[in-house]
Amino acid sequence: MNATPATTTPADASGRPIRLGLRENWLQFTLLVIVNVCVGGLVGLERTTVPLIGSHVFGLTSDLAVFSFIIAFGVTKAMTNLAAGALTARFRRKQLLVTGWLIGIPVPFALAWAPSWGWIVAANVLLGLNQGLTWSMTVNMKIDLVGPTRRGLATGLNEAAGYTAVGVIALLTGYLATTHGLRPTPELIGVVFVAAGLALSLVVRDTAAHVALELAQHAKTLATGENSGLAATFARTSWHNRSLRGASQAGLVNNLNDGLTWGVFPLLFTDHGLGLAAVGLIKGLYPILWGLGQITTGHLADRIGRKPLIVYGMLVQAGGFVLALALLGRPLLAGILSAVFLGIGTAMVYPALIASVSDHAHPAWRAGALGTYRFWRDIGYAVGALVAGILADAFGLNATVIAAAALTAGSGLLAARWITEHSAR
Repeated sequence: MNATPATTTPADASGRPIRLGLRENWLQFTLLVIVNVCVGGLVGLERTTVPLIGSHVFGLTSDLAVFSFIIAFGVTKAMTNLAAGALTARFRRKQLLVTGWLIGIPVPFALAWAPSWGWIVAANVLLGLNQGLTWSMTVNMKIDLVGPTRRGLATGLNEAAGYTAVGVIALLTGYLATTHGLRPTPELIGVVFVAAGLALSLVVRDTAAHVALELAQHAKTLATGENSGLAATFARTSWHNRSLRGASQAGLVNNLNDGLTWGVFPLLFTDHGLGLAAVGLIKGLYPILWGLGQITTGHLADRIGRKPLIVYGMLVQAGGFVLALALLGRPLLAGILSAVFLGIGTAMVYPALIASVSDHAHPAWRAGALGTYRFWRDIGYAVGALVAGILADAFGLNATVIAAAALTAGSGLLAARWITEHSAR
């Protein structure tokens, strides 16, 4: 049972009883799910149109230059994820969540009316800060609420909400770009997400009391001399702990895939004759399946374990890249089947990786471990865009897809070797 007996249940400062569990905290959990819909919707603005804005509106001819906005986003989000883990030791999660939304206010306006490509890149620095704080806090707060026995489901629902929103908005912006042009109409949808996300974040309650309760109930005390500081946690998560190392590298390669397809697929499929609506369908289908699939795979990760979903999910993603090239003579079919495999494979991996990191991290340094993991995962956006830009300029877009397939399959094999199952219950 997650909850302690009623006679010993602690209360927060307002006298409300504090219990761990999804049922016990359903209202706050639901509010955080809706907040993450807004988080995903804001980044979904860019999935279809921004690479094409670079090439069509600002006349960029270098693929690396076009992908520079993804590099800016990925580096900033990764660094913010890492800082967020440390900041939770000094600030409440709700404070960081609200701050993330305040930083995100200028983003849709800059994307809609930027006078130069440099403004787009700058907007993605702000977007990276926004996403790093808001997405980190929503996942941490959900994990805080549900306790250790439902982490897979909690992370699955969190990521499902965010990435389904990414996909739906990518699909919608592709349609709007066809009917209203690349700018400003598609980007101004983001104003709704910023306003709603900020308003709901002001309403949701902080979860510090839930963390304290879990610490009190945790069967394993923090070992004497075990350092829970950022530097020690970073080293432990990045390399010293074998399973955390395996999760970190898999997360990096997973988002390398996302960063690569974010930049490459709109250019690749328009080069083969597809219009904006068809590209929007491909770019929307991938995160929609990724998002919705996590409702099932998050629950499955609690039942069959994390490792099978991580290993086989990476191999399914590799198959998606193979299909994209093998069927390129029929570009719409290639794009749809690739999106299906990438979406399903990512849905298998995403909640299982976050849950695996949570399993292997003591509550005293779990936020730092998740921040470190999310640092490595989201630096994958920048690595993917950088690799894609260099390979595409030197060898063409097809070479980037081949490289992604090889790296993803290799990452799945490393995960099989390094990650072990562990229950932190």
